[in-house]
Formats: sequence, structure tokens, C-alpha cells
Amino acid sequence: MALAGVRVLELEGLGPGPLAACVLADFGADVVTICRVSNGKVQSQEDPVSRGKRSIAVDLKSQEGLAAVKKMVEKADVFIEPFRPGVVERLGLGPEDLCKLNPRLIYGRMTGFGQGGTKFATMAGHDNNYLALSGTLDFFRRGQDRPHPPANYGADYAGGGMMLAMGVLLSLLERAQSGKGQVIDAAMIDGANYVALPLYKWAQSGFMPVKP
Repeated sequence: MALAGVRVLELEGLGPGPLAACVLADFGADVVTICRVSNGKVQSQEDPVSRGKRSIAVDLKSQEGLAAVKKMVEKADVFIEPFRPGVVERLGLGPEDLCKLNPRLIYGRMTGFGQGGTKFATMAGHDNNYLALSGTLDFFRRGQDRPHPPANYGADYAGGGMMLAMGVLLSLLERAQSGKGQVIDAAMIDGANYVALPLYKWAQSGFMPVKP
């Protein structure tokens, strides 16, 4: 398969991060999900996007657990983290730490509003927030009705998980030329806007009416 031999480490999260890793696993990557431990038990989602992945339970709040993750990073091609900005840095698993251990590492970050630059960066968010602030929520309505958000498809999965997966693939291609890894900052607010480009075209042409 296309990604056979590509080794991916995924810090378990919700929604778009696991989907991105699932896409990579579907095309042959060896994905290992690092699951949480609570009272000595593995806390794993075991949902459909866990298919094709292996998992390991690690206590990231222990020095032993952090050392184990860093050891695995030395041989990994891709690392995916799904947390708010600053969380992995406090754990000692940020890009500066891990890319020093492995300069070829592709470090994928899944966030709502990006790593910085706005007051929203450290805020929690949901699919509806990203659709609204990206200017795409208004597309999901009929006539003069209020918008009806399309579950989690628009921002979490299309604008988030799939964009992160594409970023990883592009980085693998670039690394084949440069020999160096890089950091991918996949923000769902940006991705939701990007995948809606055809809808903006329809709105500009008058094909899709826009509420004044």
C-alpha cells in the first residue's frame, strides 16, 4: 500500500485527529495510538476511527511514560497531537523537544483556531464555532431559516481531519526531497473556509442566494 513503512504515533484525542490517523492507517501506515491510563486501566475510545491501528497505554504524567514516548519518537515518521496550544509543551512533548530527537519527524498539530495570532487560539471550540467564524455556517440553511449545522462534517472532519491528513502526505513528499521534517498546524477554522471555496463561488455568481 502507498504508506507501507510509514510509522505514525498518535496522541489519542477526539474527532479530527483520530480521523487523520485513520486515513493514514487505511492506506498502509503503521499507526500506534498512545492511550490514556486511569487507575491502571486503558482509556481508549475503541470507535470506528480506531480501525487498523495498534495502541499502547502510557501515563503521560509520569517520567517513565514520557521517556517511553520519546524513545518511540526517535523511530517515528509522523507524530500527531490533538490538544489545545501549550498542552504538549507543558508535557515536554512539543515540536521543539521532539524534532530535536528526530529531525526527520513530521509533527502534526490539530487545533480549532491555530497555534497563535488571535485571542481565540487557547479557547475551546466546537464545529459550529469554526463554521460560523470561517463564514461558512450561513451556507447550511434553507431560504430565510436559521442555519442548520451539518453534524461534525464541515469543520471537524472535512476542514480538520482530512486537511491534517493531506498536510502529512504533502510533508512526506517534501521530506523525500529535503530529508527534513516539519510542523503542520492544521486549524479547523482555516480548513472549514478552504473546503467551502466552491460555495463562495456559487454565492458570488448568484447561483446560491445569500441572506442579507
